[in-house]
Amino acid sequence: MNSLPQVAALFGLVFLSAFFSSAEISLASASKTRLQTLADDGDRRAALVLELQSHPGRFFSALQVMINATALLGGVIGDAAFTPFFDWVFAEFLPGRDLSHVSFLISFVIATTLFVIFADLLPKRLAIARPESVAMFAVRPMNFIIKFLRPIVYVLERLSDACIRSLGLPTKRQETITSEDILASVGAGAAAGVIAPEEETVIQNVFELESRLVPSAMTARESIVYFTLDETDESIRAKIATVPYNRFLVCDKDLDHVVGFVDSKHLLRRVLEDKPLMFREPGILQGVQFIPDSLTLSEVLDVFQRTHTDFAVIINEYALVVGIITINDVMATVMGDLVTNEDDVQIIQRDEDTWLVDGATPIEDIEHALEIDELPEDSAYETVAGFMMYMLRKIPKRTDKVVLADYTFEVMDVDNNKIDQVLVTRTKKNARPEQRTPAPDASQIPV
Repeated sequence: MNSLPQVAALFGLVFLSAFFSSAEISLASASKTRLQTLADDGDRRAALVLELQSHPGRFFSALQVMINATALLGGVIGDAAFTPFFDWVFAEFLPGRDLSHVSFLISFVIATTLFVIFADLLPKRLAIARPESVAMFAVRPMNFIIKFLRPIVYVLERLSDACIRSLGLPTKRQETITSEDILASVGAGAAAGVIAPEEETVIQNVFELESRLVPSAMTARESIVYFTLDETDESIRAKIATVPYNRFLVCDKDLDHVVGFVDSKHLLRRVLEDKPLMFREPGILQGVQFIPDSLTLSEVLDVFQRTHTDFAVIINEYALVVGIITINDVMATVMGDLVTNEDDVQIIQRDEDTWLVDGATPIEDIEHALEIDELPEDSAYETVAGFMMYMLRKIPKRTDKVVLADYTFEVMDVDNNKIDQVLVTRTKKNARPEQRTPAPDASQIPV
């Protein structure tokens, strides 16, 4: 018996099934963002794929009809294509009853293998590799099939939509992009070498602007250099000569009564004009922007944009000045080590498991450097110094320690009750902190 027509028909069904399998996986995997970019550039096929993605019910209904039809036909034709051949091969070795069973079993295995490998696995893997291209290739033939099977598709689509609604699920594809998705993509790009490590850090820092509060980037109160309204010419000149600041606050008697700020270039101009440096003359002082210490860095940027300023004084709930911040401080947080001077580095890694940390280092920075998800009750303090005081429940002195999981925090230098430096040592790699209730008044506290 001549089985060539059946074999040709079987391979045709395999090819057809491969097309449907690749169309199915490509439409589900195609990126909406990439397709939208192509559609905006005038690619009509990308627009058609987006339309199918927005109404997937009719597409998958038609697809399943065709996939099941080709599978059933493949089983029937596969038996007719190979069974006569194996009947002829084994006719002399097997009796008639066993011959038909063996021939059918071998034909079934061959047909199934052809469909599994060439109609399912290979096309789906190819479609996953380039989903947008495959989806755009298949969209027009699939639209024709959908129109051809419109009555069946309509019924199946309504039945499937009813079942989905009964489960409380959306009937349309909802593709939203979160910050976690973007960061995951950036991390994958960095791992693949497409994105430089410095670029990955900058992108991560940009998203952290929404969560980092102003105190993490400000110049703290104790580091602010300011003038008073009645400050002498000699004192003003001495301060300007010792610090490289561009702006100076001007206060009425003390720092908590800010009346404005003065730009160093204005003071320089008065020096060049041989005029005395004083702040009670009109036009010398500029108004200052006040912001609460509860704002995030992202909100600070909004304030700078709305007020057309780049300098602000930070106050707490008691209207006391806690620091100042400039737009350069915010940008330094984003750029990280790319713009940080060596003298300004707050975390110095001495070796693989040891860090020397400035006491004023923000908690977010030390958590990132040590790869710690979260320090215990980190909302109760803002800096490493605050963390040590909170855990020790006292004013720390030199050599006081806090042991947190496999990290040891040791006070190295204290100046007038201010923690200047903390040595962090890791005793085990990839350790993670565990919370504990610290004991009061202890010089060495295990956690």
